[in-house]
Amino acid sequence: MSIIFQVLKDLVGMFMADARMTLAVLALVATSAALARFEVFDLVTVGWLLLAGCVVLLLASVSAAARK
Repeated sequence: MSIIFQVLKDLVGMFMADARMTLAVLALVATSAALARFEVFDLVTVGWLLLAGCVVLLLASVSAAARK
């Protein structure tokens, strides 16, 4: 049972280590879900926007880490 708790603790630690990145990804996913739900764009376009947003967030995170 302690192994399960250790794994859960490590997973939470990964998300809490970079709270700004976590919040940005959650905001991106929520925005994409809203765009898809209210049919602002078709699903393929929303998928491409989600992919592009994830790539931009990843590059921003790597860039910020490299500056430190």
